[in-house]
Amino acid sequence: MPYARDGGRTVSFKLPRWSVLALPVAALLLSAGCGRPDSRPSPEPSVVASADPQRSAGPPVPLAGAKLFVDPAGTAAEQVTAWEQAGRTAEAEKIRRISEQPTAVWITSPTAEVTAAVDATLTRAAETGGMPVLVAYHIPGRDCGSFSGGGAPDGEDYRAWLRNFAAGIDGRPVTVIVEPDAVPHSLDDCAGDGERLALLADAVTVLKQSGTAQVYLDAGHPRWVRDVSRLAGVLRQAGIEQADGFALNVSNFIPTPENVDYGRRVSDALGGRTRFVVDTSRNGAGPAKGTTVDGGPAWCNPPGRRLGAEPTTSTGLDRVDALLWIKRPGESDGDCRPGEPPAGQWWTEYALQLAGG
Repeated sequence: MPYARDGGRTVSFKLPRWSVLALPVAALLLSAGCGRPDSRPSPEPSVVASADPQRSAGPPVPLAGAKLFVDPAGTAAEQVTAWEQAGRTAEAEKIRRISEQPTAVWITSPTAEVTAAVDATLTRAAETGGMPVLVAYHIPGRDCGSFSGGGAPDGEDYRAWLRNFAAGIDGRPVTVIVEPDAVPHSLDDCAGDGERLALLADAVTVLKQSGTAQVYLDAGHPRWVRDVSRLAGVLRQAGIEQADGFALNVSNFIPTPENVDYGRRVSDALGGRTRFVVDTSRNGAGPAKGTTVDGGPAWCNPPGRRLGAEPTTSTGLDRVDALLWIKRPGESDGDCRPGEPPAGQWWTEYALQLAGG
């Protein structure tokens, strides 16, 4: 997984300003079912000191209905500035379609630095009054040897990392997407799955104990784990009952209606009350056909994709807390073909393609 830094009425997903998409809610139940089933120093002894020990935590702020944080320090914003200064105004305007939208910030810093990384993002968010969305992405083995390898060297380091991550929250509202791919990979032949689920459950507990975090466990996408009962089983082991919900389609391209239908079925398998969010950052044209494209996996930097519905926390959809841009559009999925940048690196040409040319 690459990182980054009802009742007959019609529900409209707000798309980027150059297009509009309106979908009857009833159509959400008719969506068809390639994403990614085949598809990706010593630890600190204790939590580091809070960035502001005098800040007191207020009540948790729900994600649903919240104003989302637009990061002025994002790579897309930097690209817009650079092109404006160079007089490339037409290209800058295209990338502005990305930079003006709230996108998640992926936290991948090592254990000794993660508190500062979380604090810096939440400080910027507090200045705007927006809800930041962070992605915790450091579990050992990460995407099981695919293009986004890395993460903590072992479970001990990861537990320390989580506590330092939580220390950076420091009483401020935040939404955290926990470990893309980790839960569905536990159903693959990924080493250490028993420990992985225990680490995920610990992550949910630690983040919720911060008092102000909304926590969503990543649950893959509709074309990966098709048996929702099986998925629900591992979600329970990973702590879903303590979390605020689960996340779907992170860094993938599956259409929103298909994700909503799938998410409701997963929720039903969990008892019918569990809520979820959907990553719509790059699903405007759906997934590429087949399992490979130009010699690389179809889920990795496929050509011809487009930005999806703009982020919103007012979806009007049953059990859907938000449509989010969790993957940062324009950042690579990995060096899946010759000449492609490593995972998480800004790729101008791909960003322009996503933005419509």
